[in-house]
Amino acid sequence: MRRPPVYDHPPVKVLGLRLRPALLLALLENLFFGAATVFAFLFAWVVLRQGVSGWANSAYLLVFWAVLAYLALPRLHRVLTAIYVPDYFIGRTRTSDGLLGDPVNLAFTGSGDQIRETMREAGWIEADPVNLTSSVRIVVASLTRRSYARAPVSPLFLFGQQQAFAFQQEVEGNPAQRHHVRFWPCPPGWLLPGGHKVDWIAAGSYDRAVGLSFFTLQVTHRIDADLDIERDYIVDSIRHACPHVPVRTIADFSTGYHSRNGGGDAVRTDGDLPVVDVSAIAPAPQQAATEPQDEDVLHRVGRRPFSVVAAGVLTVLSLLISLGVAIDQLEELLGEVEAELVATDPQATTFVLYTLLAFLVVVYLLMAAMAWLTFLGSRWARLCMLAALTFSQLASLVQYLGRDRPAGLAMLTLTLDLLTIYALTSLSARQWTHEHGLSARRRMRRLIARRERE
Repeated sequence: MRRPPVYDHPPVKVLGLRLRPALLLALLENLFFGAATVFAFLFAWVVLRQGVSGWANSAYLLVFWAVLAYLALPRLHRVLTAIYVPDYFIGRTRTSDGLLGDPVNLAFTGSGDQIRETMREAGWIEADPVNLTSSVRIVVASLTRRSYARAPVSPLFLFGQQQAFAFQQEVEGNPAQRHHVRFWPCPPGWLLPGGHKVDWIAAGSYDRAVGLSFFTLQVTHRIDADLDIERDYIVDSIRHACPHVPVRTIADFSTGYHSRNGGGDAVRTDGDLPVVDVSAIAPAPQQAATEPQDEDVLHRVGRRPFSVVAAGVLTVLSLLISLGVAIDQLEELLGEVEAELVATDPQATTFVLYTLLAFLVVVYLLMAAMAWLTFLGSRWARLCMLAALTFSQLASLVQYLGRDRPAGLAMLTLTLDLLTIYALTSLSARQWTHEHGLSARRRMRRLIARRERE
């Protein structure tokens, strides 16, 4: 008979929380992220106060919509969904704003190359990755009704990762209407609910038109509500091209429901999950990569996010414009007190002017240096830039929320600073400066030096 456990002392209760450097840094990052969200709504109000009288001021309505749809509302959804949307697998993807996206309605066993080969044989075309070029091209193609067979699909996230690749079929050369399906690899050792083992899961839907998102007011594709028709079409196209590919169905994988996706489109499904086995498909031959680990290091280090590049460009433009505005304001200020200065000391005007100009030049050179270090990957330079820009943006917004209204160049500077804050607080900039910044470049230099020695 076992003896009951004996506790020598009562449990020790935690009386306080010690702020570790990593926790303090995460708190600082979240404060800047939240400040950017608040600034976007305040800036939208400043824009709206400019009025809509005349053709020139009517353009502020377009700016107001753009700020609200692409800056303020997405960040607000990001904050709220981080609180109430589960971060584990529930059979739904998530948008970049954290909203629930399209349901998972397909699964595959096999490698990614085998899935690609199967989809190509079934008449599907792999979509281009989302970048500036492809984004501009899809907008132009949608407006002009020109075909874009490899048009990119918007990013959706699962297991904390964007889709690895996507395939689509354009309908009658119209980029506004298309079949498309996204694919995500399952984490190692991960099982579907119920203990089912698959290698990939996918979400297929049909774009029926271009419209505005119900939740963010962004321009996006609107999908057809009946996802089961699109799911069955994808499976049928594969079985028609590859009759030997086995397909089994997990009945009632999820509860049949009627809901909405991240764009506000109604979606409905019966909850069944077809599992397509493409493990017997021979993938297209590809040239094997040499030294994959070293090449991966070089590739990741060299991939500077667009947000970091954009922040650097925006900072340079803002500094040039704000320097010109500051010089004009100094000249106006000195002109008002010039009579008093000349009466007391004839050389005072020149001394004060050059002193203030030297101070401004030093401040702007420091900002330029921080922008350059951020471009190189310094996390602390990015945080210093955010601190300076946050203080400047807050002071300007407090001024313009009163009776003052920003003029043309002042409004432009305010806009550039807000966009810079958004770029620097983006997840890509935050991760890159943390993981692939200056330390990663040191690793790259050591790697190159080792190769030269060999």
